Amino acid sequence: MVICPICNRGVKSLEINNHIDSGCETFLLDNENSSGSGDNNSQGQTTANGDSRKSSTPPSTTQQQPPPSSTQQKRSASTFFQTPASKRQATTKLITPGGGANGAGTNGATKPVVGMKRRYDDGPGHQSSPVQAAAGVDGAAENGAERRESTQLAQPSGKRHKANRAAPLAERMRPQSLDDVFGQDLVGPHGVLRSLIESDRVPSMILWGGSGTGKTTIARCIARKVGSRFIELNATSTGVAEVKKLFGEAANELALTGRKTIIFCDEIHRFSKSQQDVFLKPVEAGTITLIGATTENPSFRVQAALLSRCRTFTLKQLSLEDVQGILVRALKEEVEHEGLEPSPLVDEELLRYLAAFSDGDARTALNLLELALSLTSGGGSGGGDAQVQTKEDIKAALTKTLVYDRAGDQHYDTISAFHKSVRGSNADAALYYLARMLQSGEDPLFIARRMVVIASEDVGLADNTLLPLATATYTATQQIGMPEARIPLAHCTVALCQAKKSTRAYRALNNAYSALQEPGVASLPVPLHLRNAPTRLMKDLGYGAEYKYPPNYKDGRVKQDYLPEQLLGRRFLEERDLGTEIDPDVEMVDG
Repeated sequence: MVICPICNRGVKSLEINNHIDSGCETFLLDNENSSGSGDNNSQGQTTANGDSRKSSTPPSTTQQQPPPSSTQQKRSASTFFQTPASKRQATTKLITPGGGANGAGTNGATKPVVGMKRRYDDGPGHQSSPVQAAAGVDGAAENGAERRESTQLAQPSGKRHKANRAAPLAERMRPQSLDDVFGQDLVGPHGVLRSLIESDRVPSMILWGGSGTGKTTIARCIARKVGSRFIELNATSTGVAEVKKLFGEAANELALTGRKTIIFCDEIHRFSKSQQDVFLKPVEAGTITLIGATTENPSFRVQAALLSRCRTFTLKQLSLEDVQGILVRALKEEVEHEGLEPSPLVDEELLRYLAAFSDGDARTALNLLELALSLTSGGGSGGGDAQVQTKEDIKAALTKTLVYDRAGDQHYDTISAFHKSVRGSNADAALYYLARMLQSGEDPLFIARRMVVIASEDVGLADNTLLPLATATYTATQQIGMPEARIPLAHCTVALCQAKKSTRAYRALNNAYSALQEPGVASLPVPLHLRNAPTRLMKDLGYGAEYKYPPNYKDGRVKQDYLPEQLLGRRFLEERDLGTEIDPDVEMVDG
């Protein structure tokens, strides 16, 4: 006989699989003592009048078994489905009907705890907590959210506390619900994403936002809210084979229990576009719900076919007030629940300073706060002597470089702002963006190359001396390097800002490009008199005939056509240096 892991009733050992397949309805041992598999043995049995005598029945395989070997004694077939003795003793704790914990009820009778059965999902040896048993939590939990919640209840509070303390402050302060998320209207009370979550219609999505804006937090909150199976992976450490295995598990889970699976893929842009193709079929079929997180522009870094199957939500950068609110909440949590006694130096003014220094990154702000608390509490290796004395000491210890990604959107956004500031003749703004790029480690030659372009595109014909200046700046930057190269770069930046602007040449070239888009224009034949004739055959065909060489004529003036016949009279170079539109805001200021 073995004990069924689902119903906890006795079953014939050879019929356990059939019993489970029948839904725990058949092959039960209702009369365990009548079949000879109970307490009967080869020595004898007890009669109804209490006399003990030897059995007259011949021994059989059902009534008598050979003594088990030492290996079988250590691990029989039934022990695989049974709770170990040490744990079984703890789980068989009795509770009286009156609520007593040790069997000291009103009538002295004890009663087994209701709901103390081991759950099928827990596997052999799992121990349910008395709290779960009293609440009626058993193996028949209807959804993943209940199972996950009951598992968390069973964890010892001391172990959870210790694990949390070992985690960084940014991880311990991660919001557990959407109501606690700062600064993202998408998941606010009236947010679009919030309404989809509450109606349990979570689509596959791409969360695009900077570091520390809440992408991972929102994904985990979504999983808790909808009660789906949640799998978190990172594209930097996960291979395609492992991802495909997860897809198979998700398909089995959906088929067997009807529970959906959410796969959160952090840094999804780290997958190559060919690797991202593995998500196409599962996402389209609804096998999984994909939540991808990326700090890069998904238009460039996410496969177009995958992007069309997902909704893209943009998370905005956290404001100064949002980050400061996060720091205030974190400090309050540390004081109330962790018993921390912060220094008077860590006040509202310092929190605002740290919030401003984090550039909208909540994780960076919390890390700075944790370091500030460590510095002011004297918990470092230097003991109390390592404590800082003033706020200035804290600020000096927390200096960090500017947030700037040389390979991402910051790279392109900042150089674009620099170019537009020069075009608008705003030297102050141009110098600010120049200093910001140089301070963050941008390649100075990249900036110098852009200045050469500005000299022709924006200054152009209004001042032809700026192009040689820009090329000289590039050469100087290449020869001397940083940090001295910042000086000629600033020189050229100011000169470009103060120079008159003319886009005649730039606009003329664009007009010519536009003409080439017209049907047939790009293939018009070059007039014969403009063609070169290096061979006799070409001369016989009329190449170069009737061409007038302008230097041979007075003032170089000749009457001669240069455009194909179909384009005669077209003008690409305009007379004006700049446009003709009038900015109404300028008129208001001048008026």
